[in-house]
Amino acid sequence: MSTYTVRGSFPARDGPQEFETEVEAPNEDVAEERILSNLGSQHNLKRTQVTIDEVAA
Repeated sequence: MSTYTVRGSFPARDGPQEFETEVEAPNEDVAEERILSNLGSQHNLKRTQVTIDEVAA
């Protein structure tokens, strides 16, 4: 599995909150899904609220 760096933002109380997270995944699509799942569970967000700007290997 490769390590991917995912960058993006989501709405927070003080305005947009940017994030940069590394995740291990077999491909970029799975990395994106894992980030959406993690942010949704940690911050009570829906997938449509998270904006992913970049997924880099």
